[in-house]
Amino acid sequence: MTKVISLSDNAYGRIKSIKAESESFSDVVIRLTEKKIKKPITDFFGKWPGGTEELNRIERILKEDRKKFKTRDIHELLS
Repeated sequence: MTKVISLSDNAYGRIKSIKAESESFSDVVIRLTEKKIKKPITDFFGKWPGGTEELNRIERILKEDRKKFKTRDIHELLS
């Protein structure tokens, strides 16, 4: 079944600009409105490609950065 819809020139242009040559406009709308399935975090366990030493270094850097950043800083940035 086919439906006729109205789009502004702006909306039409945006859809047309992201449409692949092999896609129909319906394909684009379906692709853009498709719900993305979020994987559970457990799917990523054990996937770290780096070594333990590298991971420890990253964790140290993150902890140091968190100590430097205070909640007050956020309020000053937003003011």
